[in-house]
Amino acid sequence: MLYLFLGVFGGFAQGFLYPKLYVAGDAVATTANLTANSELARFGIVADLLGQTFFVLLALTLYVLLKNVHQGVARAMVVLVVLAAAVTCLNVVFEFEGLQIATGAVDASSLGVSGSNSLVLMMLDAQHYGIFVAQLFFGLWLTPLAYLANKSGMFPKPLGIVLVLATVSYLLDVLVAFLLPEASAGLHGFFSVVPAVAEIGMVLFLLIFGVLTPKAVTHGKRVLVQQ
Repeated sequence: MLYLFLGVFGGFAQGFLYPKLYVAGDAVATTANLTANSELARFGIVADLLGQTFFVLLALTLYVLLKNVHQGVARAMVVLVVLAAAVTCLNVVFEFEGLQIATGAVDASSLGVSGSNSLVLMMLDAQHYGIFVAQLFFGLWLTPLAYLANKSGMFPKPLGIVLVLATVSYLLDVLVAFLLPEASAGLHGFFSVVPAVAEIGMVLFLLIFGVLTPKAVTHGKRVLVQQ
């Protein structure tokens, strides 16, 4: 359920709402979007904060479940999640300040309309690239999760493989964003496919099947059952 809540709140804030607000390089359009959708933007900010709270709680729950497999790897997983959540929460501050300027809650009239709009765009541009910084850790946490999932025997091995591929896809997306920004918009959707499959697959497996845990020993063989 924690993983599901992360997906719902994060998907609303970053998947649905964020593309409706930020227009790369267009200060006037970005400001207009924020002004027209100010209440929705506030809900998105709260959704992002809630999503990251669920993310940390998810990591702690998985740590309790998987720490006996390899405590060091389980700790690394939690640290990466905390870093991702921290960067994302900081990004929300940039979005909120952009909203404050766009709606006039922060007086930037001394800069003129053009200067005020540019400041709004700068705030959301900082959030935009901050999301990619957070994505670095969003990607990296999936590899220790995949290792623990495979070693524990609690999850299907193909799911672990897809999680590692998702890490690679996330990291490539980050590299393209900073090294080839002009190509980033066109490739971002492509790089998002594998992570979506991996994480939705993990959520569905947990919701439908639970985890496979050692239940008994029959004729010298460990028997795995669904819980």
